[in-house]
Amino acid sequence: MAQINPYLTFNGNCEDAFNFYKSVFGGDFEYIGRFKDMPPSSEHPISAEAGNLIMHVSLPIGGGTSLFGSDSSEEFGQATKIGNNFSISINATSEDEAKQLFEKLSKGGKITMPLEKTFWGALFGMITDKYDINWMVNYDYEQK
Repeated sequence: MAQINPYLTFNGNCEDAFNFYKSVFGGDFEYIGRFKDMPPSSEHPISAEAGNLIMHVSLPIGGGTSLFGSDSSEEFGQATKIGNNFSISINATSEDEAKQLFEKLSKGGKITMPLEKTFWGALFGMITDKYDINWMVNYDYEQK
């Protein structure tokens, strides 16, 4: 069955927040990547300032749970504000499970990023469900 983790979105201070959470929960970041680490895109160019912001960070906090986070801004299409600053991230155990969960959660809601293969080796998509709850559905392919 899928694993659920909280995903927090910040308006430029994700790194500071996660250093604080690291001091609270202990441990080390499992992953930390910046927007400048993404493959370049002529459709969505990123400024040097935005390139240094956090694209994704993962901090294990025990019991198989991790705290995830990233920065967002108007440059990325949506400013962060209270109400859209968190999501529930689902890590599916199979591609089929990810597709089923995505399809069911999107009924009556809004797909904000279609479920598709990504540059980081996952099937990933985002939804705001019919109750205005933000969801991220992810299935990690086996890395070679």
